[in-house]
Amino acid sequence: MLEDLDQYDRKILRAVQENGRLSISELSEDVGLTKTPCLTRLRRLEEKGYIRHYKGLLDAAKIRQDYVTFVQVKLTSTTRRHLNAFSDAVQNIPEIQSCHMMSGGYDFLLKIRTRNMRTYRELLGDVLSELPGIAQTSTFPVMETVKDTDDLVVVDAS
Repeated sequence: MLEDLDQYDRKILRAVQENGRLSISELSEDVGLTKTPCLTRLRRLEEKGYIRHYKGLLDAAKIRQDYVTFVQVKLTSTTRRHLNAFSDAVQNIPEIQSCHMMSGGYDFLLKIRTRNMRTYRELLGDVLSELPGIAQTSTFPVMETVKDTDDLVVVDAS
C-alpha cells in the first residue's frame, strides 16, 4: 500500500501527524499543493485508513496521570480462548494505555497510567487481578520517561 503514496501524500501524512489542527490552507502551503488537490488527497488518505483519527494530546502531569508502570502478565494457559478472553477484557480498562501480546517468558506487556503508586496498587488489586486467566504479574514502575511518542516514520516508497 505504501507504493500508492507519492511524495505529496507522504508530506501530508508527516504534516498532520505533527499538527492535526492545520487548516487546509496551512497544510496545502506546507506540502506545496493548492487547496483543492490537497483536500482531495487528505480525504483519500482518511478514507483509505492511513489517517485513523485526530485527537489532542493531554499533558499527563497536569491532569495528574503521570505515574507509569509496565506490567508483565503470565496467563494460566495460552489457548486461543484464554488469549482472546484476556485481550477482550483489557479493552474496558481505561488506565491500560497499551497491551501487547508477547513471546518469551510472559504473555502480555501492559503500559498503565495512574495518579500514583496507591492508585496503581488499587487497580492491581481490584481490577487487574480479576482479569481472566492471570497466573502472575510483574510490575515495573517508571522512574523517568526519556522518550514517549506515537509518531511513525513515514518512509519513501523506495
